[in-house]
Amino acid sequence: MLDSKMEIALNQQVNAELWSSYLYLSMSYDMDSKGYEGMAFWFASQAKEEFEHASRFMKFIGEMDGKVSLMPIEEVQQTWNAPIDAFEDTLKHEKVVTQRIHKLMDLAIELKDYPTQSMLKWFVDEQVEEEDTARKIIDVLKKIESSPAGLYALDKKLGKRA
Repeated sequence: MLDSKMEIALNQQVNAELWSSYLYLSMSYDMDSKGYEGMAFWFASQAKEEFEHASRFMKFIGEMDGKVSLMPIEEVQQTWNAPIDAFEDTLKHEKVVTQRIHKLMDLAIELKDYPTQSMLKWFVDEQVEEEDTARKIIDVLKKIESSPAGLYALDKKLGKRA
């Protein structure tokens, strides 16, 4: 059974993951409106992944005999000036998510909540990958910022995300 503090914190994370999904969906549609179909696909895939993260948290709450409490999702930004801006915001956002996951882990350790610690381990590892991926895309964007052909090639590559 979940401690009430942990249940509240996990439900707040559900909301944060759904907000993340909403943010990436917004980025997807903005990139699509600017003709970056590959980037739009990448961000749409990211939105789906964030929704899956929320679902993973909700499933865990249920498995631990807790109650899922869905809260309103705050509005997200709608447009970005350039792809690099969207990816820099992605990295900033993923760093915030990493800190949230670490705080959840700190709480689970404090409460000696071993099942939650075990579940959160996956998210700790996932955040390393999320930040690394965003950082690598930003590095490429910085190298090709004045190259339309380079931007076109990156857009095509991101559209092949598995």
